[in-house]
Amino acid sequence: MAGVHSQEAIDWDRLRARAREACSRAYAPYSRYGVGAAALVDDGRVVSGCNVENAGYGVTLCAECGLVSELVLGGGGRLLAFTCCNHTGEVIMPCGRCRQLLWEHGGAELLVETPEGIVPMDHVLPQAFGPQHLDRPATA
Repeated sequence: MAGVHSQEAIDWDRLRARAREACSRAYAPYSRYGVGAAALVDDGRVVSGCNVENAGYGVTLCAECGLVSELVLGGGGRLLAFTCCNHTGEVIMPCGRCRQLLWEHGGAELLVETPEGIVPMDHVLPQAFGPQHLDRPATA
């Protein structure tokens, strides 16, 4: 699977089904807005996550957080294709914080399913900040 970046080579139906399955396990007693996410990894794995709310809203975990945790726990790798859905099964956009998480683990070429179609991550998060910016020397 390594190096696959073609939309045609990705089973989007399978990813959507995994995201919907993850969403069914969401813990969202406050907003009642469950979210599930799923992504294809460069080694062929599919990782997923669901949102986990908390009474202290600021410590709520997005579905993408769980997905990235599963990615890292499973040995890492690069995300190739990503989708997320809400509690009614509709494809939705990841929030701003999660876009940064996805950039870190998938980069500009990560294919993201959006309500308007499939686009590369650099269209979802243009001019993104990434690890390469941490290597620059500080200016006075």
